Amino acid sequence: MGHLITLATSLNQWALDFQGNLERILESIAIAKSRGATLRVGPELEIPGYGCLDHFLEGDTVLHSWEVLAKILSSDEAMDIVCDIGMPIIHKNVIYNCRVIIHNRKILLIRPKMWLANSGNYRELRYFTPWMKHRQWEDHYLPRIIQAVTKQTKVPFGDAVISTADTCIGVELCEELFTPASPHILMGLDGVEIFTNSSGSHHELRKLNARVELIKEATLKLGGVYLYANQQGCDGDRLYYDGCAMIAVNGKILAQGSQFSLQDVEVISATIDIEDVRAHRAVSSRSMQAAASERYHRIEVDFSLSSGKFDDVADMHMGALLGGKYFEVRFHTPEEEIALGPACWLWDYLRRSRTQGYFVPLSGGIDSCATAVIVFSMCRLVAAAASRGSGQVIADARRIAGEPEDSMYLPTDPQEFCSRIFHTCYMGTENSSTDTRDRARLLANSIGSYHIDLNMDTLVTAVRSLFSLVTGVTPKFRVHGGSEAENLALQNIQARLRMVIAYLFAQLLPFVRGKAGGLLVLGSANVDESLRGYMTKYDCSSADINPIGGISKTDLKRFIAYAQTTFDLPILNSFLTAVPTAELEPITDTYVQADEADMGMTYDELSVFGRLRKVEKCGPYSMFTKLVHEWGSFLSPNQIAEKVKLFYFQYARNRHKMTTLTPSYHAESYSPDDNRFDLRPFLYPARFPWQFKKIDEVAAVLPDRSQHSIDKAKVD
Repeated sequence: MGHLITLATSLNQWALDFQGNLERILESIAIAKSRGATLRVGPELEIPGYGCLDHFLEGDTVLHSWEVLAKILSSDEAMDIVCDIGMPIIHKNVIYNCRVIIHNRKILLIRPKMWLANSGNYRELRYFTPWMKHRQWEDHYLPRIIQAVTKQTKVPFGDAVISTADTCIGVELCEELFTPASPHILMGLDGVEIFTNSSGSHHELRKLNARVELIKEATLKLGGVYLYANQQGCDGDRLYYDGCAMIAVNGKILAQGSQFSLQDVEVISATIDIEDVRAHRAVSSRSMQAAASERYHRIEVDFSLSSGKFDDVADMHMGALLGGKYFEVRFHTPEEEIALGPACWLWDYLRRSRTQGYFVPLSGGIDSCATAVIVFSMCRLVAAAASRGSGQVIADARRIAGEPEDSMYLPTDPQEFCSRIFHTCYMGTENSSTDTRDRARLLANSIGSYHIDLNMDTLVTAVRSLFSLVTGVTPKFRVHGGSEAENLALQNIQARLRMVIAYLFAQLLPFVRGKAGGLLVLGSANVDESLRGYMTKYDCSSADINPIGGISKTDLKRFIAYAQTTFDLPILNSFLTAVPTAELEPITDTYVQADEADMGMTYDELSVFGRLRKVEKCGPYSMFTKLVHEWGSFLSPNQIAEKVKLFYFQYARNRHKMTTLTPSYHAESYSPDDNRFDLRPFLYPARFPWQFKKIDEVAAVLPDRSQHSIDKAKVD
C-alpha cells in the first residue's frame, strides 16, 4: 500500500510582483511540508504572474524569474519535497511557457507547454511558442545563477515524465486539459499515474461545472491521480482567476479549494493510495491499448513519494483515502458568483492600487445599486476575514482606512468599514424624481456608505447657456418641441457632467474628511447596455474600473433579489420593482423616459442577441435563421427580422464606444469588451445592405407560425 500526500495550491499572484510571488510560493511549500506532502503543484506562470502580457517578451521577465527560482531552489522550504513551479524560459532563443520540476536543489525536468490558449481573453501565442516535438526532449543549458545552486550544467527540456521509485508523474498544462487529444491520455497509457495541471483559468459565470467535469473525466476512464492548481485573484487586469484547486482520483474529486477568497495562499491536500489507481486500470481493453502505446522518455530519480510502508493517516486526509464517498463538489449559484467574484476582484484592486476607497454615483437605478451592493459584499468579506484573524486582510484594511501603523483597529463591522472606504453621491437635476433620490439615500444608509446628495442644475444651465451665447440657438428637449439631435445633446450634457463631478469628488473627498490620497471611481454600465451602445460616451460609464460591466441585466436583477435576503437589505425590493430609466428627459403627464422603450428591445432580448453574436458566432443572417426557430411560436418572421436588423444597426453604429469602455470585471461569455476579448471593427457599414436584404427576402416567404397569426386566423 503506497500512501502519499499530494497537494495543490491556489495563489493570489500579481504580475511582475516577483518578491511577493516568491513569498507566496515559499509559504505554500512550507504549508505543504507541514501537512506531510511529498508533491506540491502551483498555478501556471506563478513566478512572474500569469497576466504579464507583453512583458513576457522582455528579457527582464525571464531573468527575474530565474532569480526567483534560484532562491526557491536554495531555500530550506523546498528541501525533501517535489515542487512543480511555473515560469517562462527561453530555450534556443524561443520563449516557452514552462513547468520546472525540482527536488532537493536539483532541476529534474523543464516541461514546455504544447497546446497554448489563444481564444477569448487568452493570447498566449503572442508571447510563447508551443513545444511541437511531442514525446521528445533535448538538453537545456542552465544560466550561471542556477548552476551555482544546482551544480548542474544542463537539464532535460521537453515532453518527458518523471519516474520515481514508487510511481510516475506527468505534466499537463491548463489548456492541454481542454483539448480533444489531451496529453494525459497517452501519458496514462504509458504508465503515468499522477498528472499535475497548473492553470491560469479565469472566472466566468456558470463556467466551473465544465472545468470540474473535465478534471473528473481525465481519470474516470484512464485511472490516475489528477492535481489541479490555479491562480486565484486579480493579477492586474479585467480577469479574476477563480482558484478552486482540486485533487481527483479515478474520476472522483477528493479535495476542492475555494473559488473566491481574500486569502493570498490556499492549499488543499489529500492522502491517496496509488494501488487504487492500479486496481482501476486492471481492465483488459485499457491494457491492450496501453501495451500498444508509444513510450515517453522517463527521467529516473532515486527517491519515493511514499514511505513504502503502512503509515498512520491523519484524520483530515482519511476521507480522501476512503475514496471521497462523502465529498460533494461545491458549486455557487450565479447570484453567489456575482456577490463573491467581483467583490474579491475589487478588494485586490483596492489594496494593490494603494488608494483609499471607492466612489460611485448612485442614480437610484438597479445598475449603480448593484455596483454599490457588490462593494458592500466586499466589506462583508473583509469583516468575515478579520473576524477569523486574517493578518493580511486586517493589515490591508487598516492601511486603506488611513489608520496609523500602531492601530489596533479591526474591520469586523461591514457597515462601519464601508463608511470609511466607500463614498456614494446622488447627482440630481430637474429631470430627477424623488423616488430615485430616496432610493439612493436609503441604500447608502443601509450599507453604511458616506453619502452626498446634490443638485447639478446650475452646471447644466451654464453649459446650455454657453452654447446659446456662442451660437444664438437654444436647444430644447423633444417634449418641448426640440429635434432628436437637440434632445440627445441635452441628455448627454447631464451624463457627461456627472462624470466630471464624480472625478472631482473622488479626488477631494478624502481631503474633506481629513485623510490623504484619493478614491477610485466605479462604473455601473452592464454588459447588455454596452453591447447595444445604450450609454453616453464619457459619462458615468467612464470610470476607473467597473465590477458589473461583464454582467447582464437579467443576472443583476437576480443578484439584487438574492442580496435583499442574504445581506438583509429590504430597500433592494424597491429597486427591483422600479422601471429602469435614465431620467435625462423632462417628466410630463404623458411621458416618462424608460430604458427598454429607448432601446427598442428588452434586456432579455439583448442577452439572446449577445450570446448568438459572440458565443454562437452568428452574423445578421444566421442570427435571424436561428431566432426564426427559437421565437417563431410567438413572433412572425418579419417581426424577428426587424428586431435582428435593429439590434445590428444599433450595435454597429455604437461599436466605437467599446474602444473607450471602462475596464470591467469579465464575467460573461458574450462581453463586447474591445480590449482583448471581442476584437472587431468599430467603423461598420451599419445598415448591412447585403445581409439585411437577404434577411428580408427569406422573411417574406417564410410561413408565420406565431400565436398571433393563429389567433387572427380563428377570428377570420
